[in-house]
Amino acid sequence: MSIHHCFERGTVVADLHGTDKYEALRQVIHQAPVFKEISSIDSFEKAVIEREKLQSTGLGHEVAVAHGRAAGVKRVLIALGVSREGIAYESPDGQPVRLLFVIASPPQVSLDYLQALSTLVRCLRHSQVRNDLLTGNDPADIEARLRAAFAAGLSPVYPLAGREPCSATG
Repeated sequence: MSIHHCFERGTVVADLHGTDKYEALRQVIHQAPVFKEISSIDSFEKAVIEREKLQSTGLGHEVAVAHGRAAGVKRVLIALGVSREGIAYESPDGQPVRLLFVIASPPQVSLDYLQALSTLVRCLRHSQVRNDLLTGNDPADIEARLRAAFAAGLSPVYPLAGREPCSATG
């Protein structure tokens, strides 16, 4: 398998309204078209919520990467919910989350899941990528920016020192 399909069409929910993290997670899971291919969306939702209850997946810098495994998941799927107001999320830096990623993976641990997670986190370390996502105008625009950053992160040629890796703009 491969993760090059990540961030194709249907992966962005551009306007999360809830400020509660569980409400926001449910909104991303049920509104992101990419998750429609999961045969048991309720089982996946339960797995994500249970995982989140164990420990917050807030990373800081207004980013959280929630995840869950479920029987109805056939391949790694990732969605992004963007909150303009911010979500109270128990992040290490105490800041609200504005970029809420949700990763679905098959029940067995896979190299694809680990590669997708590490690539995503590596890209999100950079303020330019986060800002590019937050300033996007509509889901297709945000998706294009995210796809470009993720693809750059998957590239076997790592950008030269002094340049920001995973830049969505070049």
